[in-house]
Amino acid sequence: MEYLVRKNIRSMKPYSCARDEYEGETGIFLDANENPYGKWNRYPDPYQSELKEKLSEIKSVSKENIFIGNGSDEVIDLLIRIFCEPKEDQILALTPTYGMYEVSAATNNVEILKVPLNSDFQIDRTSLFHLFSNLNIKIIFLCSPNNPTGNLLKNIDIQWIIGNFKGIVVIDEAYIDFCESKSWNQKILSSPRLVVTQTMSKAWGMAAARIGIAFAQKSIIDLLNKVKPPYNVSELNQQAAVQALANQELFEAQKKMILQEKKRIIQAFEKSSLVKKIYPSDANFVLIEVQNADEMYENLIKNKIIVRNRNTVVKNCLRISVGTAAENDALLHYFL
Repeated sequence: MEYLVRKNIRSMKPYSCARDEYEGETGIFLDANENPYGKWNRYPDPYQSELKEKLSEIKSVSKENIFIGNGSDEVIDLLIRIFCEPKEDQILALTPTYGMYEVSAATNNVEILKVPLNSDFQIDRTSLFHLFSNLNIKIIFLCSPNNPTGNLLKNIDIQWIIGNFKGIVVIDEAYIDFCESKSWNQKILSSPRLVVTQTMSKAWGMAAARIGIAFAQKSIIDLLNKVKPPYNVSELNQQAAVQALANQELFEAQKKMILQEKKRIIQAFEKSSLVKKIYPSDANFVLIEVQNADEMYENLIKNKIIVRNRNTVVKNCLRISVGTAAENDALLHYFL
């Protein structure tokens, strides 16, 4: 790990906030220049202890191996800042994939190398292996289930990368709750350079709260805590997330409805003359190929149905999220 971390990050002294110096819950707080009045007048817990406690129970991962970010996007950005020297180091992404890897790399002046997935949107080992000897490639991002394609990457290929790549392997599991595959977060203790990211924005229905999660060995979690802003997740968002995690029955019920609706949408698309191909989906969306994605996208917009045009990423493809039954009825009315 030592050679992977930027020298300035290794040597920097992290900011010490008032809640670092006193961790008690009661007392007369005159240390943080807060307004003594108001419901939300106190700074939030900078390390989200209550939220991590709940996540630890549900995810079967120790609190010390959990980091909470302001969305997964903050986690992505922090990892690049920790491990990649601007203008020198690189990250690796398997395309098509989530666009924020490239945006965060560009923001930090770090080059991104793109290696295409194969025709089945799976890892092409022959295109990757020669890059593993390049020590300037510090991070590889693997999105599984992948966005925008929707499919899981094969476990055997991911394990091959973990075993052969000498940098940080980030597995982005934003959509893992929608599939039956086990999370890679159970592998972090045996894989010192593995980081698994998840989110409460998708299956937990908490997109507005911006709760991103990283699972990793304590050495990486400590680095993330070292460079993050002192109060990166608000108290309102922490409490909203804790409340959501406490209602496991609602989570399971909503997930079941989403998966049932996805099945119904796919069955309808199979009968539609407008759909040329339906890609396998392990997420809460479906990627379809049509004759002219730009034209269909505009026609749907005219009917106040907003989908994602992925034509520039996957030729003539639209990415369609699973909505409520009524929303899906309106969508399918156009296709059937």
